[in-house]
Amino acid sequence: MVKEQALHKFFSAFGVPAYDANTVPEDAELPRITYEVSTDTFDRPISITASIWSRSKSWVQATEIKDAIEEDLGRGGRIIDKVLWIKPGTPFAQRMNDTDDTIRRIVLNFEAEYGG
Repeated sequence: MVKEQALHKFFSAFGVPAYDANTVPEDAELPRITYEVSTDTFDRPISITASIWSRSKSWVQATEIKDAIEEDLGRGGRIIDKVLWIKPGTPFAQRMNDTDDTIRRIVLNFEAEYGG
């Protein structure tokens, strides 16, 4: 498994479609997760962000997805197929405004190291 596949595997594990932030299909529906694709070598931690997108007047759905990701990571993070070690960053989650008042977006911060 290559680094980019490990990222996709992680972000696709939460019950909603996940896309590289640079290749979101025009017809992609909400809710969804978009994530940055940045890579480096092991022992060189990097920062990665992802966004949870939901269409609602409420934060409930976006927050539930955020909570599932946070629970999955725990405090020590998660290793994906010995290729990716992904951990919560600081701050882990931040709500963001959108010009469309029915869009709810939460930006997540991660620290990642790659092996393999």
